[in-house]
Order: sequence, then C-alpha cells, then structure tokens
Amino acid sequence: MDNILMYILLALIGIVVGVSVTFLINTIRGNSLSKKREEMLNNTKKETDKIKRDSILETKEEIHKLKMDAEKELREKKEEARQAENRLTQREANMDKRDLMFQKREEALDEREAKLSNKQATILEEQAKVEEIKNEQIKVLQDLSGISREEARKMVMDKVKESMDLEIANYIKERENETKLECDKKAREMLVLSMQRYAADVAEEQTVTVVNLPNDEMKGRIIGREGRNIRTIEAITGVDLIIDDTPEAVVLSSFDPLRREIARITLETLIKDGRIHPTRIEELYDKVSKDMNDKIIEYGNNALFRLGITKVDPKLVEIIGKLEFRTSYGQNALAHSIEVAELSGLLAGELGENVMLAKRAGLLHDIGKAIDHEVEGSHVEIGVDLAKKYHEPKEVINAIASHHGDIEPTSVISTIVAICDALSASRPGARNDSLENYLKRLEQLEKVTEDIEGIEKTFAVQAGRELRVIVKPDEVDDLTSYKIAREVKEKIEKEMQYPGTIKVTVIREVRAQEEAK
Repeated sequence: MDNILMYILLALIGIVVGVSVTFLINTIRGNSLSKKREEMLNNTKKETDKIKRDSILETKEEIHKLKMDAEKELREKKEEARQAENRLTQREANMDKRDLMFQKREEALDEREAKLSNKQATILEEQAKVEEIKNEQIKVLQDLSGISREEARKMVMDKVKESMDLEIANYIKERENETKLECDKKAREMLVLSMQRYAADVAEEQTVTVVNLPNDEMKGRIIGREGRNIRTIEAITGVDLIIDDTPEAVVLSSFDPLRREIARITLETLIKDGRIHPTRIEELYDKVSKDMNDKIIEYGNNALFRLGITKVDPKLVEIIGKLEFRTSYGQNALAHSIEVAELSGLLAGELGENVMLAKRAGLLHDIGKAIDHEVEGSHVEIGVDLAKKYHEPKEVINAIASHHGDIEPTSVISTIVAICDALSASRPGARNDSLENYLKRLEQLEKVTEDIEGIEKTFAVQAGRELRVIVKPDEVDDLTSYKIAREVKEKIEKEMQYPGTIKVTVIREVRAQEEAK
C-alpha cells in the first residue's frame, strides 16, 4: 500500500515537474520571439529612416539642379535682353547723330540761302543803277552823233565783219580752249573734293577665314575618330578645313564667301555646343543655312539705312544683301556699291542734282552681280531686268545699263554713277586682277560637272588642286563612280586651262538611319 502511495506521489511530482519545465521552456521561447520581433522592428525602422534620408537627399539634389538650370536660363535671358538693349541704344545714338547732322545741314542751308538772297538784292540794285547810267550815256552819244543806237550798232558790226573776221575766229578758238581747260580743272576739283569728303578703308576679300579655338585639344575633337568629323564638315559645306601647327586656330579655305561664312558659323556653334559628331554637324549646317537668309536681309537693310534710301522692295533688299557675299576682282561687291553710292551723292550735290536718286543709282549699279551665278547673262543685263521688275526710276535703270558704256547715258545721274564706279575701282589696292581670275577658274571648275547625271554636289578645294564630286548613292553604284571620275577628268583636260594637276575625287556614301520613338 505504501509503495502504491509512493508511486502515486512520484507520479504527481513528475507531472508537476514536467508542467513546470514545459511552462519554463514556453516562457523562454516567448521571450526569445519578443526579442526577435523587437529586433526586426528596429531593423525595419532603421531601413525606413535610411530610405527616407536617401529620398530627401535625392529630392534636394533634383531641386538644386532645377534651380541651377533656372538660374542659367535666367542669366541667358538677361544677357540676350542686355544685348538687345545695347543694340537699341546704339541705334538711338546713331539716329540722334543723324538728326543733329541734318539739323546742322539745314541751318547751314538756311544761312546760305539768306546770304544769297541779300547778295541777289544788292546785285539787282547795282544792275538798276548801271542800266540807268548806260541809258543816259547812250542818249548823250545819240545826241552828239546824230544817229540812232540801231544805226550805230549796224555800222560797228559791218566794220567788224569786214576787218576782223580772222581775229574773231581766233578769239572764239582761244575762248573755247580756255573754257575746256576751265571745265577740266573744275571737274578735277569736284572729283577730288568728293573723294576727300568720302574716305573709306580698302579691304580686299581673301579666300580664307581663321576660326579661333579655346584650346588645342579642340583640334582633335574637330578631326574626330579616324577623321570622320572633318570629312563631314568638308563634304556638306564645300569648304577646305586646314588644321596645322598654328596654336588654337583652324583655317577655312574656299573661293565662295557665302560657303565660307556658313562653314565659319557652323564650326563656331559646334565649338560652343561641344557636341561634335557627323549627325550634329549636319543638323547645325541645315539650321545655319536657313538662318543665313535673315542675315542677308540684315546686310541689305544696313546698307539702305547707311545711305538713307527708302521705299525699296523687300525682295530687292534681299538681293542687295547678297552682294556682301560676291566679289569683283577681290573687292567686296556690297562695299563697292555703297562706296559708289556715297561718291555719287557727293558729286550730285556739287552739281545740284538729286542726291538721293544718285545714291540709289550708285547702290544698284552692280545689283546684277548678286545673282549672275544663278541667271544667264551679263550683270548689266541682269541688273536692268531687276530694276525694271521692281519699278525703279528710269534714271536708275539707265545708270545700270550705261555704267560700263554699253549704251549712251541719258541723264547726268548716269554719267555721275559711271565716273564714281571708275573712281571706286581704281583706288590703290581696291582690286586684285589675279584673285578674280583665280576665283573664276574655281567657279568654272565646279561647273564642269553640271551636265553629268547622278552628281549631287561639286566642291573645288585645296586652292583648286582637288575637285570633290558627291554622287547620289541611290542612282550611282561603285563602278559608275569610277566612270564619272574619268569623265570629269577628261572634261577638265578638254575645257579648262590650269597650272599643275587637279585631283578628282568621287564620293559615294550610303547611310541607314532610323529614329526610335
């Protein structure tokens, strides 16, 4: 019995110990899970704080970047506004100077007119007195001689005719010679006075343009990988790009001033932009070519503003601006036309002719040179057609037609323009005959390929020692390219005279291009 009780007691003790141990284990396990949960919460909180801080930093950086972009754009707008304000200020100053000059001229004319009126009144008074004395003397002579004035005059004239025929002839001849000498002297004085009142610098047009670089490293970027950039520039502009040992400078060489100017602006824009690759070069070239028309109109308006000429057709203004990119024996055509206009105005003022009409005729006398490479005919014929088309006065049309002696001048204005054209062209250093012949040879070299099918563009480079022919890749294959090269070579040998040799290079390039959107 006692053993059974002991067994029961031990069983109860075992149960109590087992329950206690189980409770203890569960308690320890719960504490461990709570710690893990707290640790996970802490880690999650830390990670959340880190993500929040990173987001705040990224937001601040984005805000700072947007702020810097806005400030940069604001500075650029301010700079543009400042430049526009400076241009307006300069124009206002020029207008004020012009107004002051006109006021002074008007005052001088009024003063001169007043002096002439007083002098004329005095002369009239003296003439009246002389006439009165003369009549009195004639009356006294008639009373003394007993013959009338008409009879005495007839007797004297008969006597003179009988005895002084030879003397009168000699006298008339001497007076004619004296008059011619006096006219020549007066003409020389007027020409010298006109040239002294208008003195402009003589600037001969060159065939090269220097573009300054920020550093010598830019030369490598302009050349590009394996020379692809420089080849693209030369191909699309038709200008020879010379990169030598000259520090921080490259040279653009072409006989066509318009091509050279477009290439210069394109290259300078690429240097400022910093992105120099074939696609960017072509984009900028197209943009500059389109913007050049506005610049041509600006050149025309500036010339008209300088001369004070108004009421000119806008299309004619554009043609006048094109003269900036044409030369005559190395002399800039627009500068030459402005100089002729100024001299014509001064000379017309000395002769009492219409000054503004003379300036207009002088400015337009070579207008045909602006498009003589686009239209058949001499620049005189083209200029006459343009003047008639845009309803210019008949004096201007005649001045254009007669300034080279092709027809007889019908007005003093036409003669003045012809004289001033010769004056401008004959100034020392104004023209260069060899340069003009050189430019004509290059133009003729480029026109050799006009009647050959499949050719897109032709450029004379390397001072005319190389002719680059760009063909249409969809119309000309590789074998035909060799045929075109030989055909061009044979035409050059047959039609042209040139020193040395000319290298003919036919370029055929195919590009596959798509745009991902």
